[in-house]
Amino acid sequence: MAPRPSRERARPRVAAGPGIRPEPAAARPTPDARRLLAGRALRGFADGLVSVLLAGYLTGIGFTPVQVGAIVTATLLGSAALTIVLGLGGHRLERRRVLLGACLLMLATGVGFTGITAFWPLVAVAVLGTLNPSAGDVSVFLPTEQAALAQTTAAPDRTRMFAWYNVAGNFAGALGALASGAPWFLAQVGGASSPGRLGFVVYSAIAVATLAVYRGLGSSVETDRAVVGGPLARSRRLVVQLAALFSLDSFGGGFVVQSLLVLWLYRRFELSPSATAGIFFATSILGALSQLLSPPLAARIGLVRTMVYTHIPANLLLATAGLVPSAPVAVACLLVRAAFSQMDVPPRQALVMALVPPEERAAAASVTNVPRSLAAALPPLFTGLMLDRSVVGWPLVCGGLLKVAYDLLLLARFRTVATRAED
Repeated sequence: MAPRPSRERARPRVAAGPGIRPEPAAARPTPDARRLLAGRALRGFADGLVSVLLAGYLTGIGFTPVQVGAIVTATLLGSAALTIVLGLGGHRLERRRVLLGACLLMLATGVGFTGITAFWPLVAVAVLGTLNPSAGDVSVFLPTEQAALAQTTAAPDRTRMFAWYNVAGNFAGALGALASGAPWFLAQVGGASSPGRLGFVVYSAIAVATLAVYRGLGSSVETDRAVVGGPLARSRRLVVQLAALFSLDSFGGGFVVQSLLVLWLYRRFELSPSATAGIFFATSILGALSQLLSPPLAARIGLVRTMVYTHIPANLLLATAGLVPSAPVAVACLLVRAAFSQMDVPPRQALVMALVPPEERAAAASVTNVPRSLAAALPPLFTGLMLDRSVVGWPLVCGGLLKVAYDLLLLARFRTVATRAED
């Protein structure tokens, strides 16, 4: 009798130590993976564009810093609410349909911000829409895209693919930030709000382009395993612990979302929109390039240590930037910080995907991102109050110190946890 074929290659592989040790060989991305990367790049450009324009646009139509902070808070709360709905029930939905629906919601958001100038209606659009006021990605797209990308990528290449996923978003976001300060863009006639309104027209057009890209997704983004029990029947405890830690990190990050950093740089140093656009273009480029170093570093020291050892220096620099009295020194701190601050992102995403079975990845991505969105929703309101009373960068100090606390807790809890990777 012929021996039965071995199934060991399809079983989880346990790696001792703080993280997965990715194999050196790299596979080419699948067509569906390339579509996910393209969609992330398109959204990144749109987010980079409007995140820089948002504060100036809202101020130009008569809103106070507190009202601007309230609208930013509303966007984060809305993203959190929609993502938690998908986290609890979306594991039974087709990922392609979820992404197409998110594209339509993005289109509606752009149309709403283009045509509405009253405060409370804009708050409603912010709550229900997909607007992303930060340099990172906190939108409803994120959990589904991450689960789909993990599904289309073999385990040894997962950290590397997540690095390219984030690089695509960051590079495109940098271009969007740069475009927001281009002279031809700022020279549009019609008053102070004109560039911001034009930005939301572009945002709407990109939503249509992203919809066209995701219409071509195939079956490889879906899982073929039946969901038994609840959405996190096998990995609930670990996911809850990760979500709590990520929430602390995101709470700190909520004090320094990009839209409010633009406002702080203007109030503290009177930097022009063109200058701030150039700064955030540079920080986005540095953050994107740094992520390419994450996979080899994670292969050497592990996922968790890569996250912590690169994040702590970045957060100390953030706190320093808020206290220095000189614009060049503050900008230098922000630029050096950017070279380290995003290196934890691909290992973090790979860690979540490695700790849960394939059929629970979408739910795990949602549950770990929902608390992050909720935790990031309140600090912008406090940031607006701080900026209304002082030009000193106390929000940057608060954010940096809270994020250092997250790093230390993460290292203490997960540095010896073995992670599993499934092909």
